[in-house]
Amino acid sequence: MTDISTKDRPLDPRLNWAALSQAERDAAYDNNAAVKNSVALIAERNEASAALRASRKSFLDLPYGDRERTRIDLYPAADATAPCLVFLHGGYWQRNSREVFAMLVEGVAAHGWSVAIPGYSLAPDVSLTEIVTEISQALDWLAKNGAAHGVSGPVVLAGWSAGAQLVAMALDHVSVSAGLAISGVYDLAPIRDTGLNNALKLTDEEIAKLSPLRLPVVNKRLDIAYGSNELPALVCDAIQFHEMRAAANAPGQLFPIEGADHFSILGELRRPDGALVAIARKLVG
Repeated sequence: MTDISTKDRPLDPRLNWAALSQAERDAAYDNNAAVKNSVALIAERNEASAALRASRKSFLDLPYGDRERTRIDLYPAADATAPCLVFLHGGYWQRNSREVFAMLVEGVAAHGWSVAIPGYSLAPDVSLTEIVTEISQALDWLAKNGAAHGVSGPVVLAGWSAGAQLVAMALDHVSVSAGLAISGVYDLAPIRDTGLNNALKLTDEEIAKLSPLRLPVVNKRLDIAYGSNELPALVCDAIQFHEMRAAANAPGQLFPIEGADHFSILGELRRPDGALVAIARKLVG
C-alpha cells in the first residue's frame, strides 16, 4: 500500500506545536504512556529474548568498536549465503540494548535467514552524531568479519522506533541492499522541545544532518511501516517520509499495520508468519 487517504492521516499535533504545553509536547512522543499495557509487553519481550539468547546457536557480545556497548550478536543461518537481517533497536537513543530484542530472531530465522543485532552507545554518554557513526562501524565490521562467523549473505537493515531513524541514516552504506524502517521518527526538530532532549541535547547541526526528512533521498529500497494505533506524530512522520521518497522516485512501499501500536507491531517481525517478516523477505527478491 502506498496511497494514504486524508481519513487515514491523523491530525498532526506539531501543526500547532508552538501553542502546546510542555506536557502536551512530551505526550506527543511518549509511547510508553500511550500503550496502556506497555510494561507487560516489555517484560514479556525481555524474558523471551533472554531465553532465545541462551538457547540458539549464536556468537554473542562480539566487539565491533572500543566502547562498552559497541558489540554485536550474530545468529547465523545454516547457509552462510542466506540473507541477513541486521536489526537496530529503539528507545529514543537513550534506552534499551541489543540483548532485549533477541526474540525477534525467531521470525526470519524460521525462513533460513541469519540475524545480526548490533548494540550502540546511548545518550547522554554520547551524542546522536556518535550513535549514527557507530551504526556504520557495525556494518563495516559485519562486512569484514561476518563470513568468518557464517554470515555472508545480502544485508537487509531493519530498525524500530529510534532504530528506524538509524536505518534511514545508514541506508546508503555499501553493504546494505535494502531497508525496513518501523515506527520511526524522521524529523528531530520537535524532539528538541520535549523531555527526551534532556539526554540528547540536539544541536541545530544535528537536526539538519540527522533528520531523514531534511536530507537528500537515498535511492535504495526502503519500506516504511507503522502501526495504525501509533501516536499521530509517528504516523505522520512515516507518511511524510514515504511521500518525500516517492516524490523522488526512490523505491519502497508504505505499510500501515492495521491495529498495531508502537509495541505490538514488533510481533509482526517476531512471528514467522508476521506481516513485517513477509515484507523483509520481499526486500531481497
